[in-house]
Amino acid sequence: MQLRLQFQQAKSGHGGFDMAVKSAGKYAVWAIIGFAILGFGGFGVRNFSGGSTALGTVGSKTITVADYQRDLNRQIRAYEAQFGSAISFPVAQSMGIDRQVLGSLVTRRILDDEASRLGLSVGDATVRDQILQISAFNGIDGKFDRTAYTDLLKRQGYSEAGYETAVREETARNILQSAIVAGVAEPKVFADTLVNFVAERRDVTWALVTKANLQSPVPAPTDEDVAAYYAAHTDEFTTPETKVIQYARLSPDMLKDSVEVDETEIKDLYDQRIADFVQPERRLVERLGFIDTAAAQDALAQITAGATDFDTLVTDRGLDLSDVDLGDVGLDDLGAAGDAVFAATPGDVVGPFDTPIGPALFRMNAVLSAEETTFDEARNDLRDEIATSRARRQIDNQTSEINDLLAGGATIDDLAQRVSMDVGTIEWTADSTDGIAAYEGFRTAAAATKVGDYPTLTELDDGGVFVLTVQEVREPALQPLEDVLDQATAGAMRDATAKAITAEADRLAGLITAEAGFDATGLQATEETAITRRNFIPGTPATFLETVFGMEQGAVSTLPADGGTIIATVTGIAAPDLDDPETRAQRSAIVDQVSQGIAQDIFEVYSSALRQNTAAKIDQSVVNAVNASFQ
Repeated sequence: MQLRLQFQQAKSGHGGFDMAVKSAGKYAVWAIIGFAILGFGGFGVRNFSGGSTALGTVGSKTITVADYQRDLNRQIRAYEAQFGSAISFPVAQSMGIDRQVLGSLVTRRILDDEASRLGLSVGDATVRDQILQISAFNGIDGKFDRTAYTDLLKRQGYSEAGYETAVREETARNILQSAIVAGVAEPKVFADTLVNFVAERRDVTWALVTKANLQSPVPAPTDEDVAAYYAAHTDEFTTPETKVIQYARLSPDMLKDSVEVDETEIKDLYDQRIADFVQPERRLVERLGFIDTAAAQDALAQITAGATDFDTLVTDRGLDLSDVDLGDVGLDDLGAAGDAVFAATPGDVVGPFDTPIGPALFRMNAVLSAEETTFDEARNDLRDEIATSRARRQIDNQTSEINDLLAGGATIDDLAQRVSMDVGTIEWTADSTDGIAAYEGFRTAAAATKVGDYPTLTELDDGGVFVLTVQEVREPALQPLEDVLDQATAGAMRDATAKAITAEADRLAGLITAEAGFDATGLQATEETAITRRNFIPGTPATFLETVFGMEQGAVSTLPADGGTIIATVTGIAAPDLDDPETRAQRSAIVDQVSQGIAQDIFEVYSSALRQNTAAKIDQSVVNAVNASFQ
């Protein structure tokens, strides 16, 4: 029965069930509004001229061609909004969008079929009230406009009866979904356990013991101490594998100073790139598109009234700020919005203005002042740019000659004489990054080349080329103690000092009692109160919080730190502050996340069982025909 959406009271045979719908809460209402808005979210559904109007059946329900067209068009538009560029249908198919849409439609109709089997439905008054809340159907006075309602449905391929049936089915489906997951109890024990772990508070007193706290200087290590350290740390004194490499290199930097560049060329390049050197004022701008002007005006009104803000509108759309960021733009880049955006102050939201993505609001975030680089200031850089480009071409022209010389048996020294390549030698290891080893291409070639390999010409990232030969490979070798005596002595001294500090810290830790605290140690202690596992304590190592939260109250522990050893004692343990807004928010987030996960699992099991017991038949030839209309 088609609804009479003028302003009279609709009569319904389901009036008793209206109360059940209302008791379902706002979930179903907003789901319907979201369904309708999404249904009109595309920028025009493509026509389908096939003879069939049914794409398939699921139980007692039909999936129509129009359903598939609308959902597919909407989903493609959503991906385009996310990526910021148009998506062709072949690309959409490669992403599996068509299969996702069809699968979603089948699941939806399975639930509709189950709702019908269970006798779930809603009255005309409920459907009417929900439609009246959808702003897309409002006129310029902000109230429901029947003409706008009829015209918009017609453009989207709906009859009034068909759309109202869809709204009725969506409401019943949401009631069914709500009923399935309504019994999920709050995971109180799980949430409380996590909150108690994360937000437990501790009072900690700690101090750093350093070399300055030692009672006597650490004696210099004896020969035996040095020898023992050397024997225990042979990896410190073992040289890595080293390749002695001779190379010949030709780079643009070697040639650019000898390249002649006419002053006129430099000036011409400056003029060609004047936009880079003379930039007018610009603005950092974000743009958010809307389905129509009315929706954009409504959003702006809510921002003006303080009921929402630009960030919330973006988040509610399922977007990130990066999705709506235009970057820094000039006046001409903004079209009709230019004057208003440039007149705005940072943080202002202006609009709506027509744009390629439809009516849009703009937020201006910052003013970028005009900048100018004079020709004299840019001249040297431009000259180098031109000269470097020509030097690269010269090198390109010489590659054939170099390869011919190599094929003829030329050595590295021959290349230096005949093509003016720069010749050098490097003792290369896997850790080398200086000189020519700064180039990744050289490091890769050096690692792969062996003694006796045929030399090949290889390009570098800067447009240069090189040739290398490995003259010798020195295997890792333990250096004699006499060659690394200073290094071994310093290591032995560090080791002895660290041990002395640890011993002193252990001694001082033994003096700490509940009554005396750190006073008995003479150390300058730091008191931390009500810290949690989320805190960061400056001056402590990464293991500090893990250590103190593993201690009992009154316990004293030591742990290594940069520059010495930390002594820490736990002076108080307290349960989480449940009145703390951050703790409450954290507990609420844990409850929501776990509850949603449980509800989703329950719903997946339920819908999976329905899929196994509901016959679904899809006419693939009709699907193919619809897909072909999107090409």
